[in-house]
Amino acid sequence: MILTQCAVCAAPLGLSLGKKCGRCSTRYCGPECQVQHWKEGGHDQLCKPMKKAGGAEQYNANKKYTEAVTVAAEACAEDTKGQTCYICTQAVHWKTKEGLVRGCSCRGTAGFAHVSCLAEEAKVLMDEAEENNLGYDAMTERWRRRYKCSLCEQDYHGVVACALGWACWKTYVGRPETAELRSFAMKLLGLGLCAAKHYADALSVQEAHLSLLRRIGAPEDSILGMQTNLSSTYGQLGRDEEALSMKRDVYSGHLKLYGAQNRHTFIPANNYATSLISLERFEEAKVLLRKTMPVARRVLGEGCEATLIIRLNYAKAFYRDTGATHDDLREAVTTLEELETTARRVLGGSYPTTVTIEASLQDARAALRAREAPEVLQTADDLAAHFDSL
Repeated sequence: MILTQCAVCAAPLGLSLGKKCGRCSTRYCGPECQVQHWKEGGHDQLCKPMKKAGGAEQYNANKKYTEAVTVAAEACAEDTKGQTCYICTQAVHWKTKEGLVRGCSCRGTAGFAHVSCLAEEAKVLMDEAEENNLGYDAMTERWRRRYKCSLCEQDYHGVVACALGWACWKTYVGRPETAELRSFAMKLLGLGLCAAKHYADALSVQEAHLSLLRRIGAPEDSILGMQTNLSSTYGQLGRDEEALSMKRDVYSGHLKLYGAQNRHTFIPANNYATSLISLERFEEAKVLLRKTMPVARRVLGEGCEATLIIRLNYAKAFYRDTGATHDDLREAVTTLEELETTARRVLGGSYPTTVTIEASLQDARAALRAREAPEVLQTADDLAAHFDSL
């Protein structure tokens, strides 16, 4: 997580409250905690290294990045055995000695790289874009290299996404609070922490980011985007009512800004439906998704990950509903079978969305079998009764 709490008592400070060390900017709720940290918490030993690294926030980002790279390389060790980085062509990074990762949809011998190489390549591209004052489209395309594989064009996921999030944050944390790239980096860090299922840490980052955007008067679409990510994290932490309320507001906000036919509205609509399903408000979810699905399929295409997820949730709204009919369950199974084939072809078998679809397909089939089983048992009972009467 980023430093939003007192280093001694963990009192919440957000991004602007409290007191800072004059040398390294370590944050405290007040002078008492600062004195205690110097005398008893080891700050007298850490202050100089923190200052040398660029301050407490930069020191923390560097440390968290190194830890995240180690976790990612260890998680990918079996998959990357005997391979080399497609950027530097080495198996072990010459400087950091880190191992390889692959957290995208590349298959075969493609897509293996060091997190450091991916991060450095993305940094160079953005530095060039800034130096040459490239336009918005060029900057956006280059920024995608921070989270999207340049070979398969799919987002990085899991612990690899988390490591890349920390790589991005440590690169831009030193910029002013109003700097656009710093804000983008904070957003990417929150998403990376979620990808690695560090939801409590992600929540801290996202709440701080939302507070920052409001304080600096960010555009409405930026605030809505941050609320979208934050509401999903609320859901992951089981705070379903808070998630539903925020997702409903975000969906309404996108409808006002873009309209129902715009691609920017599809994800908020799906997120809202996800919360409705979690709270077993299945009919509301179905109505919403019936409006969203056809437009998403036409605008985004059948193979787009967002389209797959929207259709996945539509199937969930049927098979999780205890009042679903036999035909409803059959439709859910048929839909998920189609989605599984498409996801395997487009995203690969190990991609998280593919894995989720496969798990949902198993759940839907189980629900269908459970619905059919009583009919079979009733038939058997009827047969037994018939023979007993003979």
